[in-house]
Amino acid sequence: MQVAHRIRFVTDSPTLAITAKAKKMKAGGQDVISLSIGEPDFPTPRHIVEAAKNALDQGATKYTPAAGIPELRSAVAEAITRSH
Repeated sequence: MQVAHRIRFVTDSPTLAITAKAKKMKAGGQDVISLSIGEPDFPTPRHIVEAAKNALDQGATKYTPAAGIPELRSAVAEAITRSH
């Protein structure tokens, strides 16, 4: 099998490099919260798991609007207005 010459220009993923660095720092005893791959390194809190199950049971199985769920956007806007 012949590989395209363009493969020489493919670089390593910066995201994976940051993830590897965070893991190395953690292994070295440093307190690190890595958000590099968009996945937390701690379990999802129980109340969030239950809310997700309830939403699925109620039929929330489709993509949300690109701009977000209107009710959630309103709630966030109200919370920010109150706090600022």
